[in-house]
Amino acid sequence: MHLSSRLLAIGAVAVLGLTAGACGGGDGDGGAAGEKQITIGLITKQETNPFWVTMREVAEATADEEHDVKLLTAAGNSDVDNRSQVAALQYMTARGADGILIAPADSKAIVPAIDKAREADVTVIAVDTPTQPRSAVDALFATDNRQAGELIGRYARAKADEQDIQPRIAMLELSPGITSGELRHDGFLTGFGIDDGDGRIVGSVNTEGDKAKGRRGMAQLLRENPEINVVYAVNEPAALGAAAALKAAGKSEGDVILVTVDGGCDAIKDGIRPGAIDATAQQYPENMAREGVKALVEAARRDEQPPRYLNTGVELIAGDSVQGVESRNTAFGVRNCWG
Repeated sequence: MHLSSRLLAIGAVAVLGLTAGACGGGDGDGGAAGEKQITIGLITKQETNPFWVTMREVAEATADEEHDVKLLTAAGNSDVDNRSQVAALQYMTARGADGILIAPADSKAIVPAIDKAREADVTVIAVDTPTQPRSAVDALFATDNRQAGELIGRYARAKADEQDIQPRIAMLELSPGITSGELRHDGFLTGFGIDDGDGRIVGSVNTEGDKAKGRRGMAQLLRENPEINVVYAVNEPAALGAAAALKAAGKSEGDVILVTVDGGCDAIKDGIRPGAIDATAQQYPENMAREGVKALVEAARRDEQPPRYLNTGVELIAGDSVQGVESRNTAFGVRNCWG
């Protein structure tokens, strides 16, 4: 598995919520060997989660390294803000974008807007989150989200068995219609060895991947079932919110097994290392951004179509290893974290 070093953004760029700002390398004079200037776009879900900030920063840095590449960027207000993404697709297409990277906020609802962009000869690559259907885009560059969920599910089950506890599981989900969250959910259940509707699942809430909503949702579930001892959180903001609610309820780190997905520096250092989070599946947004920008440049300049799917990597990071489940330690997580 190729794990890249983090890239730092070069220079300043405007990142807008509902419209798009521009940046890019080159001076518009045709570039090296007479290569034409091209325009590409990046549309993320929001600018609060460090995952999306890292993706934007690396896309900016990669565009700056290329000759005569203009990068347009846009972000919505939340992980479920489809309207802003539709507007950004329309705006970037009208600005003459040759290619667009997009992390869909709604895997189905965004498809008609993607169709219109592709009809205008724009190459569209989904990053992080697949569309429904996946064939709606030219390519998908993403974590294997089902594998990520399965890794933390296997870890949680092995740790529960190791501690000889009867699982009472809380599920902190993303939101309906977001494929990445659905894949992580399904993977966790597979890894844990249960199905939807299993009696060991005592409650679930949608968090939209938000820390405050994760805290409120966890507090609600604890009021309904104080005996919760396993928590699945769809991402680290939700997990950090859950950890705060567990602490406020008087739960110690050893009382509850908390697992999640992302691999950001805040969660590794402030969650995994002190024991508030037991394990996370670390993904690599820098790989999505860097390889996505390069693929769009190649598609525009040399008519080289991107691979239909690029797995950008995932590793299980755990504070304590458990028998039968391979994991990396906190030091590895810190070396490869982002944000």
